[in-house]
This record gives sequence, C-alpha cells and structure tokens, in this order.
Amino acid sequence: MDIVFQHADGREERVTKVSPVQTRRGAEQYERELRNALLNGTYGKEKKSEGRVTLAEFSARFLTYSENNNKPSSAITKQQILRDHILPFFGEMALVRIGPAEIEDFKALMRKKKSASRARKEDATRAAIGKRKDGEAKPLSLKTINNVLSALSKLLNLAEEQKVIKQAPRVKLFGKLPKPKFDFLTFEEAGRLIDAAEPEWRTLMLVALKTGLRQGELIGLQWADLDLSRGMVTVRRTIWRGVTDLPKGGRERTVDLPASAVEALKAHRHLRGRFVFCQDDGQPLTAGKTAQPLRRALKMADIGREEGRIGWHDLRHTYASHLAMKGIPLKVIQELMGHVTIEMTERYAHLSPDTRREAVGVLDQPLAPTRNTDATRVEGAANHP
Repeated sequence: MDIVFQHADGREERVTKVSPVQTRRGAEQYERELRNALLNGTYGKEKKSEGRVTLAEFSARFLTYSENNNKPSSAITKQQILRDHILPFFGEMALVRIGPAEIEDFKALMRKKKSASRARKEDATRAAIGKRKDGEAKPLSLKTINNVLSALSKLLNLAEEQKVIKQAPRVKLFGKLPKPKFDFLTFEEAGRLIDAAEPEWRTLMLVALKTGLRQGELIGLQWADLDLSRGMVTVRRTIWRGVTDLPKGGRERTVDLPASAVEALKAHRHLRGRFVFCQDDGQPLTAGKTAQPLRRALKMADIGREEGRIGWHDLRHTYASHLAMKGIPLKVIQELMGHVTIEMTERYAHLSPDTRREAVGVLDQPLAPTRNTDATRVEGAANHP
C-alpha cells in the first residue's frame, strides 16, 4: 500500500508498506490501522508497543485469514471457538505472554468446563420423548478440547508468521482419544422410518439411507448429477448455510444407487428447477427446513433414543453400518462414504462380526490340488530343443 497522510500542521507524510494479510480486505484493514496510528501519533512506535498486542486484538486478523483460506463452515467454527473458549481466557493477555504454562492452565480449565448447550439439547430430547430429567451439564469431550487447542495453535502460528511474536509456543493436544460414538437405525427401524415419512419427504430420507450422502450434499444435489439409467450419482457440491462448496475432502465422488433409490427418484421428478430436493420456488432446502420432517417421521415410527435425538447425520451412519453388517469391505465403504482416510471408516468394523470368522475359516478348507511344476518344466523343455 502507498498512502499520503497530511498532519494537522499541514505536513504530508508518505508511507509505503506491505500488508501482512495479502488480500484486498486485509490491505484495507491495515491501511485503516496505519492511518489511525498516524492520526494518534503512534506511528513508528509499534516496536515499543508490540509486546502489548493482546489475543483479542489479533483475533480479527486470525478470522480474516480463516475466511480467506478455509471453507465457510470451518471459518464459522473457528469464530465460535474463539468466542466461547479462547477469548474468555486469553482475550486480554498479550500474545508474547502466552507460553507453555499458560496453555496448560487453559487445558486444565477446559477439562473442568461444562457444555451448557449439550445439556440443553439433552433436556429437550428427554422432554420430546416424555422422559424429562434435568441434569448438570456434562464436561467437554477431549475431542472438543483438541479442536479448541488446534484453533489456538493456528492463531499463535499465524501471529509468528505475521511477525507479531518471535516464536509461537507449542500447543500439545490430548492423544489416544476414544473413538467417537455414533448412532444408527437397525434395518427394521430404517424400514419403519421410510413408511412413516410424509410423502413429500419420503424420497429424501430414502436417498439419505441408501446413499450415505451428508445433509449438505443432499441439499446440493442436482438432476444433472444423476444417471438413473446406470444407477449412479456424482456428488459434486455441498450447500451449508446457503454457501455452495466442494464436498468435504475437497473432491467429487461417485456413489452407486440401489434399485429402490432409482425408482424413488424417478417418481420424484418435478419441474421446479435443477435441484432434486428443493422448496416450492425451486430454491435449495435448508438444514432448518429438513429438521422437523425427520423428527415427525421418527415420532410416527416410534423411534427414539434416551441418550440423544436421531439426526440427519445418523442416517449417514446407518448407511455405512448396514454396509458393514452385510459384509462389504471397509475399503469400499470408505470410497462410497467419501472418507479421506480409512481410519474414519474403521469405526464401523465391529459391526461386521462374521468377517474375521469367515476369513480365518479358509484355513480349515481342503487344500486345492497342487500342480506338478517340475513335470510342466520338463514337458516345456521337450518342446523346445
């Protein structure tokens, strides 16, 4: 940036700087900061005061960086983590004062912290199924704490990269976390859910159960993505809070459709636009509009869980669980689900109890007749003098 500032005494001062955030928005913000420094007479004294830059002051730069370099959902998640966890503890602390000891104090506090939002959700679920039981909020899970620590680490590393601090302290995460729990419908429950669903929502729920698409991928599904003659769907996009992006993992994938899903989609044909599942005006659905139809179907099917409500992502878990229970190899399930690593798919391995038994069972099968390789070689030599 190249600005000319006129002081109160009429003197003009030209300042040429490189913005620490290399975007138009970042440069405009940096220009405002420089003009304010010139106006207040603090320009040129930053080195003396940089030790007093607090985490709260730097958080705006961190969020700008996140908006420029992360998916919208990730940027919003970081904003929530800052607001709910990091800023209340570190907000007024100078970045240079944040070291290993302060981070360990923060981790200790996080382990004692309660998740009030989770408690409210659980109470609402108990009330919905007629078993009201108010209780204390549960502690944050180690996975949630690790997510918070990861965001803190990225913020401190960015401060080092932008030369606000000389060196970012190491943020140690909790290791060896238990595998995350998940819920899914039994085969019988899945059938009851489809039967109980309202006609206008039945195809959406059936496709969710038969393809394992994420909620945002279902919302973003277009007719051009379907090849019903070949029974295939190409997952090209996800829509989250109105923002269209690539599917999770940053790449497209192809999923085969069972006959039941093909027939349901053929019968679902409409003239409201390019989106397969849409509102009356052809606009994409939203997560909010799909929540109540699923809850009504679950209630009509008499499907409930004391520990929590079945949601759209549980239908995705149901798809993978049913494949595993039918003996489909985990590698195939990984490809169908769009998992980046096989570790994400291995959570379903225990649902296939017969797979290992069948694998070792081949050891007791009769040996196949062995070929006389020596005779073959001799015969071959006789034919080639």
